[in-house]
Amino acid sequence: MSLDKNGIAKRIAQELQDGYYVNLGIGIPTLVANYIPEGMEVTLHSENGLLGIGPFPKKENVDADLINAGKQTVTYIDGASFFDSAESFGMIRGGHVDLTVLGAFEVSETGDISSWKVPGKLVKGMGGAMDLVAAAKNIIVAMQHTDRDGNSKLLKKCTLPLTGVKCVKKIVTDLAVLEVTGDAFKLLERAPGVTVEEIKKATEGTLIIEGEIPEMNI
Repeated sequence: MSLDKNGIAKRIAQELQDGYYVNLGIGIPTLVANYIPEGMEVTLHSENGLLGIGPFPKKENVDADLINAGKQTVTYIDGASFFDSAESFGMIRGGHVDLTVLGAFEVSETGDISSWKVPGKLVKGMGGAMDLVAAAKNIIVAMQHTDRDGNSKLLKKCTLPLTGVKCVKKIVTDLAVLEVTGDAFKLLERAPGVTVEEIKKATEGTLIIEGEIPEMNI
């Protein structure tokens, strides 16, 4: 049984550490805000100028003027700060973000990421992703393991325009948790009910499998 989007976000939340400053990209990564472990102090950052994002609002608490970089309505925690995007990118480029969680179309076995451009489709641009992958201390990708046609998105080499080169450290998909070693994907965990063979078939890039692979604890 593969994970849904919330399952992926819940597993990524286990990678958070007390005191972290974290930027959550558009899509699945934004859901991580709903699964921060109780008692842990994590400060969420958004490129559009908000430090201290809270969980997604309930319908009765929606404020249309309070949004993240993906234009989703959000909440904020006590002590949150608001500022312009220039100052926000100064935080990113200055190396003050401990962890960035991004979605991706493709990731290569060397840690390259393609996350913004699909041929034939009109996009507004890559947003802050290029700055984030260049400056963040740690980058985790949240993504589906395959595309809608069943083709692997974990590749030997990315086929789409790159966002960053040799920058991804770890990947959490609907099937598995994988570490990028520099020249391969190392399988760390498998989703509940998913077999190692299923993960092997869904991975085009070089896959390292050592010993018994445990199921994710989510």
